[in-house]
Amino acid sequence: MRAEDRELPLVVLRGVTKTYREGGADRVVLRGVDATIRRGELCVLVGRSGSGKSTLLNLIGGIDVPTAGEVSVDGVSLGRAGEAARTAFRRRHVGFVFQFFNLIPTLTVEENLRLPLELNGRRGDVATARVRALLAEVGLVERGGAFPEELSGGEQQRVAVARALVHEPSLVLADEPTGNLDLETGRQVIDLLDRLTRRAGRTMVMATHSAEVVGLADRIFRLQDGRLVDAAEVRWA
Repeated sequence: MRAEDRELPLVVLRGVTKTYREGGADRVVLRGVDATIRRGELCVLVGRSGSGKSTLLNLIGGIDVPTAGEVSVDGVSLGRAGEAARTAFRRRHVGFVFQFFNLIPTLTVEENLRLPLELNGRRGDVATARVRALLAEVGLVERGGAFPEELSGGEQQRVAVARALVHEPSLVLADEPTGNLDLETGRQVIDLLDRLTRRAGRTMVMATHSAEVVGLADRIFRLQDGRLVDAAEVRWA
């Protein structure tokens, strides 16, 4: 990616507030969050449980919409888009990696990876070649015919990473992707995510408690009680 392209924002948040109605009262999860994320950046969200990290990821990914404020990704206002438009946008432009893998248990590894491609109209030999190339990247080319329950936790998360990237999204969102893994397996998954996203110039936003992930970040966003209290840029020597 050219240096000038890195300065262009992919994600813009302006005054983002999210409130839920619970038990007859309003619970404010996010309070006026402002942030800009450039193309090709690895940004990390840190903060205590309940600080709003997962909610913010869901808003950036168009899974949810803000109560107030603006969420824009690649020039598209997701807060103003309808549910069908947001779904179509996610299918083409966003990849998700979750803590608990979220693989479809009745589909094989290859079928789990083919599904995002098929939803985007990519089928046949082109889809097969893309799936198998990515399985080779994550070291699971021999496991394409296996079902998720036949895989270890680390293998399932590697499949989840491949599924998030198979449709070549511009934005990857990861919510505690190592939270369900042992330390060494978690390191391998983070190395894999970092390598595959940076090499392709993709933007990644990750919520995590892992100090190792924080050490890889270009910028660190700290959430506290629903507010963005710090946005530090990591400057490497």
